[in-house]
Amino acid sequence: MSSTHVYGEFTQSELDEQYNNRVRFPDYQDHFEKWRRWSQLTRQTLPCKLDVAVGESKFQRIDIFPAESGPSPIYVFIKGGYWYSLDKSEYSYIAQGMRPHGLTTVTLNFGLAPAHDMDTIVAHNRSAMIWLWHNAENIGADRNRIYIGGHSAGGHLAMNLLGTDWPSLDPEIPVDLIKGVCSIGGLHDLEPISKSFLNEKLRLTDEQVSRYSPVSLDYASPAHLLLIAAIGESPELHRQSRIMHSHWQSLGYPADLLVPEGVDHFSVVNGLRYPDFPLVHKQLESMERVFSLYELQGA
Repeated sequence: MSSTHVYGEFTQSELDEQYNNRVRFPDYQDHFEKWRRWSQLTRQTLPCKLDVAVGESKFQRIDIFPAESGPSPIYVFIKGGYWYSLDKSEYSYIAQGMRPHGLTTVTLNFGLAPAHDMDTIVAHNRSAMIWLWHNAENIGADRNRIYIGGHSAGGHLAMNLLGTDWPSLDPEIPVDLIKGVCSIGGLHDLEPISKSFLNEKLRLTDEQVSRYSPVSLDYASPAHLLLIAAIGESPELHRQSRIMHSHWQSLGYPADLLVPEGVDHFSVVNGLRYPDFPLVHKQLESMERVFSLYELQGA
């Protein structure tokens, strides 16, 4: 086995181990099954609009769980799965935790690797946000109060949306379309990703690593950033959150980095189905800061 360092002090096998969450946490399938079961129940019990088209591709679909009354803030949740797996339908349960607080919840799908490269994946997420801006009133929501949560690869995509120059894509959309982000176990530096086993599917180029690494992006809007790194994460995943926190602070923007105890990369999001779960309330607190002109129901 080669002892050559491929990234920092990591050999290839060591780097792969840092990012192989399915090996690190072998009960991941149990979590996936719980998410599917909870989400199916959510779709059966809450009002929802499923598979709404937000682009030409069959993968550009969103699920909408309206608030009880509006116009409500919008909580967008972007799924994990390392850009190549999982589906928005496995995260419907997120709406159970947010709806009692007066939020409309939206979950996104996008084309997956390796059939879709990072350029397309990011573009699909951007098209969803553009659709939301133009159609928020039609779903009883307020386009001026949009907050994004993302898990793992979803945290990466949330930060890319925060760093998007929206007026260059649509002159009607303000630069501060997204008022805040919660990145849960997020991936903010793509260089080690591109050198790991994950790149067999992602096929990241050097240009894409630079273009889509959140720690390398310009951010015109001083949104509040909430970073969550579960205590059970690998050292590299903790580094990913720390460097994003440092970068945000270097810009003079507000950021909080939390390390919840007793959870790992997968279990950290399980409690989001509960309205009183601490991570739900931490996000509500973040929203209160960025929606300073508004009042959240029940928050």
